[in-house]
Amino acid sequence: MRPYVHRVQYYETDKMGIVHHANYIHWMEEARVDFLEQIGWSFDRLEALGVASPVLALRCEYKKPTRFPERVTVRVRLCAYRGVRMTISYRMENEAGELVFAGESDHCFLDASGLPARLRRTLPEFDAALTALLEEKD
Repeated sequence: MRPYVHRVQYYETDKMGIVHHANYIHWMEEARVDFLEQIGWSFDRLEALGVASPVLALRCEYKKPTRFPERVTVRVRLCAYRGVRMTISYRMENEAGELVFAGESDHCFLDASGLPARLRRTLPEFDAALTALLEEKD
């Protein structure tokens, strides 16, 4: 899986010249969107099929500051998948390869009516794609 690369924008920095902490959460989402596109299940495709995946929880650790105009590489990995829920991990590194951020996001899958969607039944191809990613890491 190709990592996602984000170029720090000037507006993402604070008065101290470092990236404001909230931006890392945006980068997690950018990387998650890219990750899903890479496996063939883009957000717009899932939404067209009536599936949403809201965020249930976030965990994050800020390791080193980043600044404009650095490039931050985000490595995304599916950590857990249980049919209705998934956990994704994010490791962000600066151009020197130093870890600047580590985090995880938990998501569930909902159908168009807002009820839990069991992907094995509702989208078996997507379920198979996620299951295969977990099997790759074993």
